[in-house]
Amino acid sequence: MPHVKSFAPIENTDARILILGSMPGEASLRAGQYYAHPRNLFWRIMGELVGANPDSPYEQRVQALNSARIALWDALRSCRRKGSLDSNIDHGSLTPNNFGKFFRCHPKITHVFFNGAKAEECFRKHVQPIAGIKDIEYLRLPSTSPANASISYGGKLEAWRAVTKCLP
Repeated sequence: MPHVKSFAPIENTDARILILGSMPGEASLRAGQYYAHPRNLFWRIMGELVGANPDSPYEQRVQALNSARIALWDALRSCRRKGSLDSNIDHGSLTPNNFGKFFRCHPKITHVFFNGAKAEECFRKHVQPIAGIKDIEYLRLPSTSPANASISYGGKLEAWRAVTKCLP
């Protein structure tokens, strides 16, 4: 089973919101970009919410997140996983990212949004108990992954509008 590693966060010191995935999928790892799978709805939703147009170059989408004071990262730093599905993560292999340091460097973050259940599960089980994180609100949103086909684009977009309600 391949050992995979996540990316550095998309961040700036003024971030107020953190969006967490679990671990980049194969398409993202190949591209070196968050949410690179063409059917993942993350950038389409962010295009609607903060102008991170999915047709724009990746650097412009990143800048749109930074301008909206949104940081983006993954709950996991590394794990063993076959393929892209969260359900294929070997639970005995996962290593969380260093959120203690992250939140010390980003003290303005007031909200964490999880892109799906696995991101929330990993964060709550492996990070929250040891990171001493407080005064932050948490909300799980429906996964933007194409594997989450039970919710329509419109339903996902409506749920993700919670992010804009927290923008400064």
